Amino acid sequence: MIFGRKKRQETDQVAEERPSDAAEAADSEDVAQDAAPSSVEHGNAEAMAKAEAKWLEWDEEFQREEGPFDIEEVDLDADDVKRLDLGSLVVTPFPGMNLQLSVNKEQVPQAIIVSDGDSAIEVALFGAPARTAYIPEVRREIIAASQGKNARTTIRRGPFGTEIARAFPVQTKEGGVGMQISRTWLAEGPSWVLRGVVFGKAALEPQNEDATITLTEFFANLVVRRGTAPVAPGAVIPFTIPEPEPKQES
Repeated sequence: MIFGRKKRQETDQVAEERPSDAAEAADSEDVAQDAAPSSVEHGNAEAMAKAEAKWLEWDEEFQREEGPFDIEEVDLDADDVKRLDLGSLVVTPFPGMNLQLSVNKEQVPQAIIVSDGDSAIEVALFGAPARTAYIPEVRREIIAASQGKNARTTIRRGPFGTEIARAFPVQTKEGGVGMQISRTWLAEGPSWVLRGVVFGKAALEPQNEDATITLTEFFANLVVRRGTAPVAPGAVIPFTIPEPEPKQES
């Protein structure tokens, strides 16, 4: 964290060919102790309940003390870092960062895609209930959607609580079979949920700290400025396109 912390209130890359090997790379060595099944046999409610209990335990272990942050939790004026203000999201850049805006048909930014050269993360912001945890519902929806696309899904402990690792079967440009590997991070704040989907080397090598640290720190340093307008749970909270800097007269 670079900026000041306010006093706490008390209240898409493809792994070509050999899809099984690519999926194994996404699952990593620690699956046995840090992963719980993402699907169970039809009707096995007890097994699913145990799995979800483990996911909730991992969620609770992550307290968001080191980010991502809500705007009320930080003092952005405490340093001289030049940040990118996207309205509902404030981005702290890193050296060599490449950022693209993902817009809808109305040209409203719905997400950002940030790359460090070897990996990328797609970040989107959503509304959430004010008094109940929303991540478990979001996670169930992601798992259901993944199963509908025949993805291999592993739920495991990640840097921001429970993370979802997925491997989608895809067709490569050469016509072969490949796997699209991703990791999904979810962080919940006051009436918002921040989602980060990681691709590239950081997804293929989750235990490689050198490959993951840049995007992990980037996601942790994000600051959400949700605002007070009503937003339905699960609805996208759009970003705004920053104004271009005025040209300096020579």
